Amino acid sequence: MALNLSKSNFSQFPLVLIAPFFLWGTAMVAMKGVIPQTTPLFLGGVRLVPAGLLVLLFGLLSGRDRHISWQGWLWIGLFALVDGLMFQGFLAEGLVKTGAGLGSVMIDSQPLAVALLSSWLFGEVIGLWGWLGLGFGILGISLIGIPDAWILALFQGDLSFFQWENLGISGEVLMLGASLSMAVGTILIRYVSRHADPVMATGWHMILGGIPLFIASDQLETLQWQFISTSGWWALAYATIFGSAIAYSLFFYLASEGNLTSLSALTFLTPVFALIFGNVLLNEKLSPLQWVGVGLTLVSIYLINQREKIAAWFSQTEAVAGVGTPQDSKIPVESSKQN
Repeated sequence: MALNLSKSNFSQFPLVLIAPFFLWGTAMVAMKGVIPQTTPLFLGGVRLVPAGLLVLLFGLLSGRDRHISWQGWLWIGLFALVDGLMFQGFLAEGLVKTGAGLGSVMIDSQPLAVALLSSWLFGEVIGLWGWLGLGFGILGISLIGIPDAWILALFQGDLSFFQWENLGISGEVLMLGASLSMAVGTILIRYVSRHADPVMATGWHMILGGIPLFIASDQLETLQWQFISTSGWWALAYATIFGSAIAYSLFFYLASEGNLTSLSALTFLTPVFALIFGNVLLNEKLSPLQWVGVGLTLVSIYLINQREKIAAWFSQTEAVAGVGTPQDSKIPVESSKQN
């Protein structure tokens, strides 16, 4: 049965909302051990093409609308270029060339770009509390991903740890490219869904975006799979089925229906899940600063998703403080009517 989530009832399905980010975070843990055994472009293709076929198969079996207009194919082609080819290409190459911590911070900063674009294109209201939440989120994932020594040096005014000329070599530019690609892809699904079913479009965009990665891998890379262990293939299977097919289908379906700023803010949960399961499965320890980052991240998500209720509560409080107690002022009026 197809999901029927709208802007007004997103909060009734918290597990569905959190699922894509849980799956992405755990998929990162699963992929951590297999990355040295394969090549980046091949890895990107594996995460896309098989997953796209699974999504299309699910769409056909569940009776989703298969009709796509010519305008829909144009939008899907652009969607595939940006969120398929560019995102997975930047991500796969970036994982090889940058540290996992700083890389995850840069790629998971995309809610800020989504908020700006959705406010400009769709008129979504972010408000004071939304911007404050985005700020907390960026600060939180920074504490999670950036090495503690860098943060402490930054507070001391020592910037020697960071060299701008090494950006391209270390891969931060690639991770930033992946972040912006996903942000634009999140916006594009709104336009794609006007001409095609969002689940079917997600499947096609993964296939169309993944095929060029396989072609590039064949031309530019060697020994793509020869050294992958049995556990590595299981990790790839998890990343493909759960971290791509299921996660992306849910995310882009929700993005086609609801508030993009609120949904995209949940991306801040991805490094939190990665840290937690890295701690449990790989015995990776969290530093005190990382725990603070986790707390700020959760506060951020609460502020962004409850920004309208918080603003309304403060407005009501200010009104009561400025006018007096409304209940007291109504009593004599009501009693005079009874008399």
